Amino acid sequence: MLFNSIEFLFFFPIVVLAYFIIPKKARYIWLLFASYIFYMGWNAAYALLLLASTVVTYLSGLLLDKVSRSPDDTPHRTSLRKLIVALSCIISLGILFFYKYFTFALSLVSGAFALAGISLNVPTFDIILPVGISFYTFQALSYTIDVYRGDIPAERNFLRYALFVSFFPQLVAGPIERSRNLLTQMQKPTVFDFDKARDGFLLMLWGYFLKIVLADRIAVVVDTVYDGYEAYSGWYFVVATVLFAIQIYCDFSGYSAIAIGAARILGFDLMDNFDAPYTALSVAEYWRRWHISLTTWFKDYLYIPLGGNRKGRFRKYINIMIVFLISGLWHGASLHFVFWGGLNGLYQIIGECLLPLRTRIARLLHLDPDSFGYRLSRILGTFFLVDVAFIFFRADRIRTAFGILGSIIRADNPWIFADGSLYALGLDEKNFHLMLICIAVLIAADVLKRLGYNIRGFIAKQDYIFRWIVIAASIVFILTFGLWGSGYDANNFIYFRF
Repeated sequence: MLFNSIEFLFFFPIVVLAYFIIPKKARYIWLLFASYIFYMGWNAAYALLLLASTVVTYLSGLLLDKVSRSPDDTPHRTSLRKLIVALSCIISLGILFFYKYFTFALSLVSGAFALAGISLNVPTFDIILPVGISFYTFQALSYTIDVYRGDIPAERNFLRYALFVSFFPQLVAGPIERSRNLLTQMQKPTVFDFDKARDGFLLMLWGYFLKIVLADRIAVVVDTVYDGYEAYSGWYFVVATVLFAIQIYCDFSGYSAIAIGAARILGFDLMDNFDAPYTALSVAEYWRRWHISLTTWFKDYLYIPLGGNRKGRFRKYINIMIVFLISGLWHGASLHFVFWGGLNGLYQIIGECLLPLRTRIARLLHLDPDSFGYRLSRILGTFFLVDVAFIFFRADRIRTAFGILGSIIRADNPWIFADGSLYALGLDEKNFHLMLICIAVLIAADVLKRLGYNIRGFIAKQDYIFRWIVIAASIVFILTFGLWGSGYDANNFIYFRF
């Protein structure tokens, strides 16, 4: 079931109404039932995989807790705990590997044999990627690891734990929650809070604006150019690549906003997943603001266990590259995703190595690091680097990405900005201009957020009439200018593919 579907517009109010009507002790059971109905709206059979992941990590948590409570404090107990968490990770990641990476691994093996001059007939498998499997697998694994580390006690109520893994607002595309936050909240029933519900509803409206008004409109242009890349060149790719950076941000942060808002209406607080990432002054800061739940997951469960920055600079750089290469692979079973991840890792390493030189040059030129011009140049430079990497993310293969990059470098058709060529990329002039206006609204909102202004908080402080005018106007705008209705196929959120 998609957030931007008619089914969800009926499903969610029913879930909320029933949740606050039924007895408090049964509310988490109702949410669990609703979450599985939500997931089975895509493919009922694959709900069994969700259940399997839940059972494996739940039992692992119980076993870890039981062994930890054993009075026998010996190396044997430590080894047994390591074995339990290792088996839990192997089974969970094994399921993920089969459905997401098995075909990719076979193609790599076939390619390696081909390079050696050996022809290998690799069987083909039509494996459907379960929606959200990368997200709920990581969320469930974090619980097992946290129990192993002693950060949290094992959850003994299976149904409550199953709700933690399958909670429908963030089930299929995050935020990837931690048990310390979400599971703890689920251990006591929430009560209806009008202020929290209003804030959640405003957040959902913002998410729908980002998704169906802006992201889906931008997608028309981006898909036209990238899917038919052989027919375009130069500045067309510049426009499409810049727009793709905005599209994927609006698409994913839009989903996160709807998810966080829906959970807030139900009384739950999910972690923020985006913090105005395109206002970052460096690639390292960008990754602290982009897909925060995944970035912090890799930091806590991969980067730090590898040694983090505690074992010297060279080891730190190796750890950064490992994390970003795996992050690229997490996003997709294809080498161009791995290349994208590796490029972002290189950005961070090179940026850190050049920091003393940049600081020295700034002093020699008497540049004020806090001046508007200096900060703006860093923001634009960071966006440029991130956007170049996005070419490898959006292209269907590495060779195509390099071809597009070469075409951008040789760009010799600036007249497309004046002769109306941009209006032949799927959007007419009116819709193209509307897209630009909405992008300006997004930029303004992110700048205000960066400066510390809380727009939803400002709206909440206004009088009753003003608040309802804002809400009504937002709904009318989304219904009027959103891409939906007859003839429109509700686009899956981009991160559903991961």
